[in-house]
Amino acid sequence: MRSLVTIQKARAISPIPDSDFLELAHIMGWQCVTKKGEFKEGDLGVYYEVDSFLPVDERYEFLRASSFRANADNGDGFRIRSMKMRGQLSQGLLLPLEKFPELAGLTEGTDVTEKLNVKKWYIPETSNPGGTIIGERPFGIPASDEIRLQSALEFLEELNGKPYYITTKMDGTSGIVYYIDGKIGCCSRNKEIKDEEGALYWTPVYKYGLKEKLKALGKNLVLTGEIIGPGIQKNKLRLTDIEWNVFDVKDWDANKYLAYDDAVKLCADLGWTRYRWKNAAKALVIRWKRYWKKRAANTQAALTKRA
Repeated sequence: MRSLVTIQKARAISPIPDSDFLELAHIMGWQCVTKKGEFKEGDLGVYYEVDSFLPVDERYEFLRASSFRANADNGDGFRIRSMKMRGQLSQGLLLPLEKFPELAGLTEGTDVTEKLNVKKWYIPETSNPGGTIIGERPFGIPASDEIRLQSALEFLEELNGKPYYITTKMDGTSGIVYYIDGKIGCCSRNKEIKDEEGALYWTPVYKYGLKEKLKALGKNLVLTGEIIGPGIQKNKLRLTDIEWNVFDVKDWDANKYLAYDDAVKLCADLGWTRYRWKNAAKALVIRWKRYWKKRAANTQAALTKRA
């Protein structure tokens, strides 16, 4: 399960121009708008990542006007999303640790997602155009929970100088196709969908002829992609037909994801090029490292000036 809520330290506090009541707190690679004076540099707080879905709790009632949602899967609660306040981007929510006596004694970096009963927000699945739900997503088939780089800056050092690939984020709905021991199946993010040609989540199979192609290939695979097009997430790309853009291919028997070249070759072997991988060299990591070094230098300069 992704760490949606952790205890984090406010690395720096920045003023917001022309604001008497708000300021910016910098946490890991993020920034949050907070009440002025609520935090000072070095204070610990409870940080909620974007797409956290908070339960109904008196401590969150101040969010009701802007963030309350009724979710078919997770019930009522408060959705945390990126938003602009007084011209500043607020990326998540930071609350004082002292508001949570049940977290007393915990240290920086501790994952408190389950302790606070926070879940991941996702759009409720449809049961009509999406297809007929026949059960939970089969055990072992991964959901598409991707790590946000800003919450895991240590990966910059791990990636530096090593080959990797990046993908384009598409606004659609996650669609999984698996072929395991002769059986082909389709899933939404959390549910398995009945084999029906008109079902949205089976569109990749019927459109690209994957029943025949995966059987001929004879490999146990799990392919995860984003289904995009008319009727899905307002179809921001203005597509005229449904597309499935693959971003992960897992070798089921080896229990590992395919490397870039192998994944692209597999797509070619299956006869389609609808994937969102982009090859990348060292430039991206170097650019990010320069960004964070510059940001750290600016923060240090501001602290020195205040001192």
